[in-house]
Amino acid sequence: MSQLVDTHVAVLTFPHGTHAAPLLAIIDRLASASPKTLFSFFGTAQSNNSIFSTSQPTPPNVKAYSVDDGVPEGYVFVGKPQEDIELFMEVAPQNLRKAMEVAVEESGRKVSCLVADAFFWFAKQIAVENGVPWVSFWTAGACSLSSHVYTDLIREKFGVGGIVGREDETLNFIPGMSKVRIRDLPEGIVLGNLESFFSRMLHRMGQVLPEATAVFLNSCEELDPDRTTDLKSKFKQYLNVGPFILATPPPSVPDPYGCLTWLDKQKPTTVVYISFGSVVTPPPNELVALAEAVEASQVPFIWSLRDKSRVHLPNGFLERANGMVVPWAPQRDVLAHGAVGVFITHGGWNSLVESIAGGVPMIFRPFFGDHGVNGRMVEDVWEIGVIVESGVLTKNGIMRSLDLILAQEKGKKMRENLKEVVALAQISVGANGSSTKNFKKLLDLVCSQNHA
Repeated sequence: MSQLVDTHVAVLTFPHGTHAAPLLAIIDRLASASPKTLFSFFGTAQSNNSIFSTSQPTPPNVKAYSVDDGVPEGYVFVGKPQEDIELFMEVAPQNLRKAMEVAVEESGRKVSCLVADAFFWFAKQIAVENGVPWVSFWTAGACSLSSHVYTDLIREKFGVGGIVGREDETLNFIPGMSKVRIRDLPEGIVLGNLESFFSRMLHRMGQVLPEATAVFLNSCEELDPDRTTDLKSKFKQYLNVGPFILATPPPSVPDPYGCLTWLDKQKPTTVVYISFGSVVTPPPNELVALAEAVEASQVPFIWSLRDKSRVHLPNGFLERANGMVVPWAPQRDVLAHGAVGVFITHGGWNSLVESIAGGVPMIFRPFFGDHGVNGRMVEDVWEIGVIVESGVLTKNGIMRSLDLILAQEKGKKMRENLKEVVALAQISVGANGSSTKNFKKLLDLVCSQNHA
């Protein structure tokens, strides 16, 4: 690859949920591989402060720039769903353009490539204005990506007038999605309010993404071979460059509550790890049901639960139960520990990948977005976990799922399946693996002089 000293990559991050951190992880890797390239990383101050303050050192050629969060001074939130996202997105195009101008002026380097979160469908126009490639990062897996790319076809097939009675019909007309049911799809495709700001944004994204110079994601081709073949035909370049956690294992993070020390005292594959990520918390009645299930099952557990939610736990639960409830846990390290036997999760892509890397079967309680399709892949395609009965946490449902995974032959089979998946993923990030080759293509595309 030929590099110029003045190559300058603008990185546009979506600052909500857990989108920004995985994009920073791949940008750090690209920056280390191309030290003469400048990467200007644009996010809100809150998002940047959160991800740049971790123990992961950032290469010196990555510079963070803050953009406004779109919330007017004195604004009072009215509690509308995704209100903060809508405020940000309404002004994001002009705010990101202004921030890019600042970075160009400060560095003296014109932008040579635009890397953007896939949610930013308007990045296409910004790239055209600057005469540079538009490289899009999809933060989830291939199945949810296909859902959005095929939205128009799915609507044509099922209509948009409601799907009552058809929830379990499958998407067998889309390659690699024959097991996925309508009920599993992200809202905004045929479920929910199709005219909401967020639904319209994702619909537009699915329509525009095939025009990107390339689309890349944190997965490997071997995990989704049929969908990989299909999406390669849909995009100019479709690059699986993960799993990041295996390609460049992150350093261990602090363990302020002693989770790992406690795990060292437990028997192999016996511990239940519970976490629903940083965005969602189950409703109080489901928290009670989950607490009653782990207590009645007498399983050792670590539960990562925000302090404000502890009030919903049954009286005396913390004293009686065989485990620990902590406000935060070093999830990657916990899932990599041999004592952990099952992960109860919301089913976000980052958590799913970390559980696969740790070889831990999953119990999914899906909430929104890609959780449903991820759960279907885990249960029916890869067979490395289950979706909770009826999609909600109940005492008996959780107890049955725990028994299935921790005590029955099916759980043993899941762990064997996980070993096979991990082995494929390890090969993909090896010296001659598909993800390694795709990363080199991405590096050449993003940091090459050809378009500088």
